[in-house]
Amino acid sequence: MRMRRIRNSKILREMTKETSLRVSDFIYPLFVVEGVGIKKEIPSMPEIYHFSVDKLEEEIRELEELGIRAVILFGLPDHKDSHGSGAYDENGIIQKAVRKIKEISDILVITDVCMCEYTDHGHCGILDNSGNVNNDKTIDYIAKIALSHAKAGADVIAPSDMMDFRVRKIREVLDENSYDHIPIMAYSAKFASNYYGPFRDAADSAPAFGDRKTYQMDYHNSDEALREVSLDLDEDADFIIVKPALAYLDIIRRVKDNFNTNLVAYNVSGEYSMVKYAIKEGLVSEDIIYESLIGIKRAGAKMIISYHAKEMARKLKGE
Repeated sequence: MRMRRIRNSKILREMTKETSLRVSDFIYPLFVVEGVGIKKEIPSMPEIYHFSVDKLEEEIRELEELGIRAVILFGLPDHKDSHGSGAYDENGIIQKAVRKIKEISDILVITDVCMCEYTDHGHCGILDNSGNVNNDKTIDYIAKIALSHAKAGADVIAPSDMMDFRVRKIREVLDENSYDHIPIMAYSAKFASNYYGPFRDAADSAPAFGDRKTYQMDYHNSDEALREVSLDLDEDADFIIVKPALAYLDIIRRVKDNFNTNLVAYNVSGEYSMVKYAIKEGLVSEDIIYESLIGIKRAGAKMIISYHAKEMARKLKGE
């Protein structure tokens, strides 16, 4: 067989395309800050902004017009302490943002649940006397944060802390408080990656000391990711996130092949910024964005969290 016969025709290439990208595949991240009248570009992430709550409506309307139907929220509080109290405050930045968005739109609101943006030490949980994150104390706080988001109106809860048993604890607390209908989108295979740099700048969430290698996954490991996914599914996670995406396509494929679940890939800040700066310098064309996202879908992701979502939506809509 001559494989090129089908490739000779543009129409046949379109008809035999195995992988496609739709606007509805995207989840768009939003960074929300305290204050008024703020829409400020993040220096390390071109075309990505900090928004105050009062500026969210304009952004949500634009997303709706583009056909993007889901957002994931990250909050920057104006106060940090050792227990991350701003994360579960009824009037915390995420809680206010969720209420505002739900007032004006039926767009799906996913909330990232973690403590790193809210603790004065920048780690994702409660520290013990040795400066290590105490897993079992932390999950009580993680569940408390998740419940506060649910009460504010969040549609999906997405814990990103990588503590053991946090999915089970969140599920128990949500169910006990009559939020059994709210799904959990678990960051199950979240690696201790070097690709998070711009995000930590954007979210002011870099650890004040040490690193997160004791709770995030070792990027040398693949089998371990399958164990993490299996455990979270056993604890009743509804969605599984693999993070990062482009350097972890093998993980996405293995999860896809081994589990019948809703698989989400997080195309992270470092991946985004490297591509944007390479385009700016003329090293590659903008077509690399589409190619990269197709690669993530081809690997097996059903949905993609991506900072490229808006520009890809315009491309897919032919604007």
